[in-house]
Amino acid sequence: MNSISKLMIPLFVLFVIFYGYKKKIKIYDEFLEGAKNGLITVFHIFPSILAMVFAIHIFLNSGILDAFFKLLLPFFNRLNLPIEILPMAFVRPISGTASLAIMNDIFKNFGPDSFVGRLASTLQGCTDTTIYVLALYFGSIKINKTRYALSTGLFADLIGILASFLFVHLLF
Repeated sequence: MNSISKLMIPLFVLFVIFYGYKKKIKIYDEFLEGAKNGLITVFHIFPSILAMVFAIHIFLNSGILDAFFKLLLPFFNRLNLPIEILPMAFVRPISGTASLAIMNDIFKNFGPDSFVGRLASTLQGCTDTTIYVLALYFGSIKINKTRYALSTGLFADLIGILASFLFVHLLF
């Protein structure tokens, strides 16, 4: 099976070349045009991504989240919910990679089959990287006003977070 998967990409490239040759398409010229368009797209979305990464870095290093988590600790203790999941819940709408790193730390510390591990897995599946998606996709087509998209996306993330808490608490 491993050797088949290693052959799939070269076979696909050969298929594209053969198909292009049969349709009398200048394959190399089309490839260069596609690469050029890709670089133009990167040039257009780079400022949005850079601004988002810069803002996230400032936010995460400011210490605001730690103070907020300390404020929520009594509430989470009363509901019998682990406070260790909060960083993931707050970072998930911003960065998928950061939330995966937090989930990996939760797995290392508590195990994937623990209550916190199952909650982290469910949270990962119930939410999306809303701010990243808006910055990338809206930035690529130059939409500056994210009026309803941002609020709707963050509301959907909140519902996903609450649903993951509820379902994991009920099922496990």
